[in-house]
Amino acid sequence: MRVKAVRADDARRMADALAGLHTVCQEANCPNQGECFARRTATFMIMGDICTRACGFCAVKTGRPGALDPDEPERVGQAAAKLGLRHVVITSVDRDIDKDGGAGHYAKTISAVRRHCPASTIEVLIPDFKGSEDAVATVMAAKPTVLNHNVETVPRLYRRVRPQASYERSLRVIQAAKRMGGSAILTKSGFMLGLGEELDEAVQVLHDLRAHNCDMVTIGQYLQPNPLMLPVERYATPEEFDRLGAAAREIGFKGVASGPLVRSSYLADEQIGTLA
Repeated sequence: MRVKAVRADDARRMADALAGLHTVCQEANCPNQGECFARRTATFMIMGDICTRACGFCAVKTGRPGALDPDEPERVGQAAAKLGLRHVVITSVDRDIDKDGGAGHYAKTISAVRRHCPASTIEVLIPDFKGSEDAVATVMAAKPTVLNHNVETVPRLYRRVRPQASYERSLRVIQAAKRMGGSAILTKSGFMLGLGEELDEAVQVLHDLRAHNCDMVTIGQYLQPNPLMLPVERYATPEEFDRLGAAAREIGFKGVASGPLVRSSYLADEQIGTLA
């Protein structure tokens, strides 16, 4: 696998636009930074850079996060406008210390982006909020275009990969969002290959997601972000990604992205463009 290096002028331009904000591109060591920064796109990571969970695949720091920044939603909106984003992707750390898991902060950020970029579509990649439907409802009330929540891996591997999460809970979050938003919302999820899953287990995840009203799916290769994270068990072949992508389309997903370097928000603007 070959990725595009981050060019110095692209890095400077993005640093200027994103001053004082976090991106999952940088915090999670995403391999697509070079390509996305060249396209003047990035995924905003709100509510700080410290996560209350310790997933085995994620390079984001774990600990007790500080207080929420009340000015952050407005600054995200301003940055999105400065970059001229037509599709704005917002994710966050998990904040299990907060009563609503940060759902209210998501809603404020969506509203701020809509004020600054009224013509843009908005995608949020949310945590599971410990399964709170009230928290999901808070986000949904702000009317994002896409509600994304990743299952990340097959249920058999959750104890090792996502020890503080629940596969069934994640499926319920997606289902609740679709029930609340109906046809006005697109639901989305994603998972990785290379953590020890079997292909038939991956196909079952696709069936489970569709059964819980998930509209779009992303499938990518797990790459160890640093030596402290889980090792790569194997590299899936291009043919396997093609096979899973074809299976997802056959099962009925409206949008499918399947390939080694696919990530949750990779080329998300193009994917949503095909469904608009």
